[in-house]
This record gives sequence, C-alpha cells and structure tokens, in this order.
Amino acid sequence: MTQNFGKPFGRVGKSGSAKDKTAARPHQQEHAASEALAHPGLAVRVAAAAVICDVVQGGHALDERFAAEATPSRVNGLDERDRGLARSIATVALRRLGTIRLSLSQLVEKGLPRNCGPLEWILIAASAQILFLDTPDHAAVDLAVRATRLDPKSAPFANLVNGVLRNLIRRREEFLNQSDPLEDDTPHWLSTRWRRIYGGDRAHCVAGANMDEPTLDLTVKADPSVWAEKLGGRVLPTGSVRLQTHAPIRELEGYEEGAWWVQDAAAALPARLLETGPGQRVLDLCAAPGGKTAQLALTGAHVTALDRSAERLKVLSANLSRLRLEAVIAVGDAASFRAEPFDAILVDAPCSATGTARRCPDVVWTKKPGDITALAAIQTRILDRALSLLKPGGLLVYCTCSLEPEEGEAQIAAMLRRNPDIIRDKIDPGLFGLPDEAATPEGDLRLLPYFLPHEDSRQRGLDGFFIARLKRVN
Repeated sequence: MTQNFGKPFGRVGKSGSAKDKTAARPHQQEHAASEALAHPGLAVRVAAAAVICDVVQGGHALDERFAAEATPSRVNGLDERDRGLARSIATVALRRLGTIRLSLSQLVEKGLPRNCGPLEWILIAASAQILFLDTPDHAAVDLAVRATRLDPKSAPFANLVNGVLRNLIRRREEFLNQSDPLEDDTPHWLSTRWRRIYGGDRAHCVAGANMDEPTLDLTVKADPSVWAEKLGGRVLPTGSVRLQTHAPIRELEGYEEGAWWVQDAAAALPARLLETGPGQRVLDLCAAPGGKTAQLALTGAHVTALDRSAERLKVLSANLSRLRLEAVIAVGDAASFRAEPFDAILVDAPCSATGTARRCPDVVWTKKPGDITALAAIQTRILDRALSLLKPGGLLVYCTCSLEPEEGEAQIAAMLRRNPDIIRDKIDPGLFGLPDEAATPEGDLRLLPYFLPHEDSRQRGLDGFFIARLKRVN
C-alpha cells in the first residue's frame, strides 16, 4: 500500500496558504469553542477525529477512549446518540484506514503540511463518512472545514480540506473499486503473516470478513428459538441467537430480566465445550467481562471467576447480577493463582485479539509483531498454572481470540510435550454446524472470521478463535 499521505510537503498552494484568512488567532479561540456548540454535529466530528488520533498515533484501544473514565475524555458533553455517532465514525475510519489513507494520498500527492495540528485526523474522519457512511456529502465537507478552523495549526488549511474532500466525492467510486482489504486495510506485517499461515485465498477471505459490520449475537438462558422469534433473529447452528436489529441493547425485550447477554457466537463455544454440570467446581481464568462465567454458572456449576483487573470484575459482577447468576469472584494473577484442584477449567487467555478485527478494528493498528511473542509467553505461564489446578480426569478448555498460531496451535503442541499426563480431547466442528475446515489436523478448532456464510453481511461470520479441549489422564 502506498502511504505518502501524512508526509509534509514543502510548499502549499493558494488553497492552503499560511496567509489564509481562516487562520485562527489566540483571541479567536473562545469564539471557536462556542462555534462547536452552535453547529449541530461539529462536536461529534471533532471527537471522532481525536479518538482516531488517540488510537492510531497514541496506541489506545477504541473501547478505552469511549469509556466513562477515559482521560482525557473526547466525548464529554455529548449525549448518547452523539457518542454513538462519534463511535461509528471512528470505527469505520479504523476499519478502512488503509483505503482512506491511500485515497487521500492520491488527492494530496505531496503529503500534508508540517505542524498542521489535527488536519490528518479531520480528513480521515470526513473521508470515512464520505466513502462508507450515509452522511450527506455536503454535511461531511462543511463540518470538516469547520473542525479545521477550530485549531490554530489546522485553520490555515481549511480551503485545502474543502478541495480535497470535494475531489474525494467526485472520485469516490474509483477509490472504492480499487480498494483491497488485505492489501490496503490490513497492516503489511499482518497481511504477510496471514498469507504465510493461511495462504493467499484464505487470507483474502479473512481480511474481507473484517470489513463487514459486526454481527449481534446473544447467548440465551433457555429456548433460543423463542427468543429468536421475539427479537426478530435466528438461531445459529452453534446455539447462539443472531439478531438483525440496530436498536439499543438495553431497550430489547429480555434485557432487564436477564434472559440473555451479548456474546459473539465463537466466544460462546469454549464454555459449551467444557460440558460442566451441577456440583462441579469450575475455574474461569481471565474471566471478565463475564460472558463465559455466566454460561458456566448457568449449568449449575460452582464457578470461581478470576481476573487481575478489579475494574473489569466490577463489570462481571454487574452482568451476573442482571442475569441472576452467581459465581465466586476473585482478583488475582492467573499465572500464580493457587487453590484446591478443580473439576474443569476454562482458560480464555489474554492475546493479540487479531480474530476480533471486525468488531474491534483498532486491534490491527495498535498491535505489533513483538506483542505476539510477549503474549505467547504469558499464555504459557497461565496454561501451566491452570493445568496444575486440574483434577485427574478433569477437562480444560484453552482458547484465544487470535488468528496467530503462536497463541493457539503452537501453544498447545508445546504444552503437550511438557505434560505427558495431558491428552487432547478432539472437537467435532460438525456439532456446531461449522465446516470441516474448522478442525485442525490435530483435532482442535480454528475458527476464521468468514465462517457461517450468509448473503447479508450483517448475518454472516464470527470472531476468529482457537479452541483446544484437554484432559488430565488418571
């Protein structure tokens, strides 16, 4: 992917002259702040551009930037609807960041000027709206120009923004037709890995699936078909209920009474594969935010939910409370946790999360190759500790939402070499309506984002996951 967008160019034409009358002076800043409130939608665009910058340049997670405790908060003062719009803009911008940057690089051939403040992020946010969202073109351009004028460093280039975005509108179909999800919207280091691991065709399928809007899947306490009918969804062969609605989650029937919870279809499989039942002592390691804990508690098992983050465990506790389910909640490090042996253990290990790029597009832009190696070492320590807590005859399910073998297949192969008393309990993908391709040669599950095809992009796919089921022999 050509990426000269963002490099400074030495001389700016008339449209971006430093003498541009749009330049903001210090005494104008108070007026600029009030202007953001006077023009509907402007504060949303400013917030979205700032979040995109925080993720791409600052390495922050997208969820983190929209959390209530985020510091500094980019969405403070926005109502729920505007927060949702800001998130939609930022999410699409990150999902299609490569295509957007490539398009802009062809419109600003010499790159961006030096010391231009938030100019790049304003252009990216506006381009996401023009290329991929339903925002009226005139609104996207007008609000981007107004956002540019709010910052003294970007203000001199307001006319440049106007011209670039109008040219983007004229060439929209050209840029969309030449876009390649694997070549353009996947970082080079990651696309190279996926080609090597999965081959060119499957790598393109993975990258293509990551461009779709994520699905909305529910795990229900009982009667999936009943809840599918009530909520206008369908029951997947995996057992999850997949919805079509865009309505707020809290407004859906069954939310308040705790009849279901949101959980991707792939994420719901590890707990089902553990096959727990009443009276069993079960350990859920790295448990927050608690979807898998809820599944295990629903079987009647005595569940201990462990996580190192007390804040995330507060979310888990709140979720269990809404669902009227119980578990023992413990704060601690999964790599050093000590307790009496358990009948069954679920290890949802911290990982690079590259299988969740469709749902969390920031992942591919914030992770680096070295992160995979570091995370694999953590996974090894957690897995070894978990095995030391497993009773003879007990089952352990290990999973990661990663597409990288170091965090899946290689992790289990190395563990089996270290532990002769552990055997693999093979998994049949057909039990969940998954293709034969989902089974590894050794008998684990390797779920790719393009599985579960459907003509409607909102109805197809699932998170990428690796899942292995293991047993300690007597």
